[in-house]
Amino acid sequence: MDIRPSARLAQLPPYLFVELDRLKAEAVARGVDVIDLGIGDPDLPTPRFIVERLAAAAADPATHRYPSSAGSAAFRAAAAAWMERRFGVRLDPEREVTALIGSKEGIAHFPLAFLDPGEVVLVPTPGYPVYHIGTLFAGGETYELPLVAGNAFLPDLDAVPADVRRRARILWLNYPNNPTGAVAPPEFFERVVAFARANDIIVCHDAAYTEMTYDGYRAPSFLETPGAREVGIEFHSLSKTYNMTGWRIGFAAGHPDLVAGLRAVKSNVDSGQFDAVQAAAVAALESDQSSVRDNAAVYAERRDTLVEGLRRIGIEAPLPKATFYVWARVPGEETSAGFARRLLEEAGVVATPGNGFGAPGEGYVRMALTVARERLAEAVERIRKIL
Repeated sequence: MDIRPSARLAQLPPYLFVELDRLKAEAVARGVDVIDLGIGDPDLPTPRFIVERLAAAAADPATHRYPSSAGSAAFRAAAAAWMERRFGVRLDPEREVTALIGSKEGIAHFPLAFLDPGEVVLVPTPGYPVYHIGTLFAGGETYELPLVAGNAFLPDLDAVPADVRRRARILWLNYPNNPTGAVAPPEFFERVVAFARANDIIVCHDAAYTEMTYDGYRAPSFLETPGAREVGIEFHSLSKTYNMTGWRIGFAAGHPDLVAGLRAVKSNVDSGQFDAVQAAAVAALESDQSSVRDNAAVYAERRDTLVEGLRRIGIEAPLPKATFYVWARVPGEETSAGFARRLLEEAGVVATPGNGFGAPGEGYVRMALTVARERLAEAVERIRKIL
């Protein structure tokens, strides 16, 4: 039997973190004490009250049946209430909110609802690989929007050619930004709304990092922007906010037609998230958010340790206001991939090469604040020795 992948699958680049995992596994097999700053996966535990709510809900046979792919009424109501408390955005949980099996699932599925083959998706680069991969799966074309330091890592929408604008259906944004750690001012979101209206382009805002902020900075929701709810949808995740990456729970909120389209796809390809996980997520969203503030305090200390250390050994690294990523310049003339490989092979430190997130990421590596301060300090010392 000739088993061959589809042309669609053959187009996929190697998934960035799969390759990182392979290289890390090889180092561990060699006995290397690896300090892993590669993947944005919190090392802090899920708060106990969330775990206890899961345990209680899982013991209830009512949660053992098929859930709704759109999410339970209680979860959607909790998500809507959280959006109003946090951002002042009032939503109808019946029409403007849908549950996701992690925001990655919604991001991957969304183009299937609104993109026809040959149409264009505007994708920031460097960026989360799933924006491009979801476009490929839907038969669309990716048009890359470079994020560069000279423009504060914001896309230059005026530089999108007229013929691309005519074929574009979706614009992806992500602020606070992975991997650069950049934030977007309200004025930028206002320009995005005007751009979307002028060109009939749907705005999808990946808001996974709005709760990981420091030094008094408050990250806005795109939906706060006047006119945004007429053109956009926003994807939220509980993964980083509540240390729940393995739980796979998030939600999308925005224009009811966009939510309905995403729900239509989901109802045909998944059966929703376990109701017990949704019950635990309700407890998280309805909590006093002190656990979120505690997390931010820990990450702020780690950020300061890493950034100050990198600067001390001559590596340029801005102090991010948000996310738990440090977007550091590669020293000298090395490539991102070459430096990341040398970090792993000679220092036992895993960092993600910036070009893995897209060509404009060349010259950078991303380091995640997912180990204790002592290990970050040790990572800096190991890096110093190989420079």
